[in-house]
Amino acid sequence: MTQSAKAHPTLIPMGTTVLSLRIDGELLDRLRNHAAKRGMSVQDYVIQTLMRDDFDQRFQTAVEETEKFYGVT
Repeated sequence: MTQSAKAHPTLIPMGTTVLSLRIDGELLDRLRNHAAKRGMSVQDYVIQTLMRDDFDQRFQTAVEETEKFYGVT
């Protein structure tokens, strides 16, 4: 394999990465309660929330760009 064909050593293709967060106990309790209401683990609840927020931001940006394109204010 040539040097240019090698993958970047810090990238993990099609895998997952660990993200560690330090949060206070009160916030963790709230996350546990929200997750439990949905029958989810805290990890799954946080991931779903982040993905939804990311989608919401991208959708809002798309709406704003469309409005600019059509001259809607």
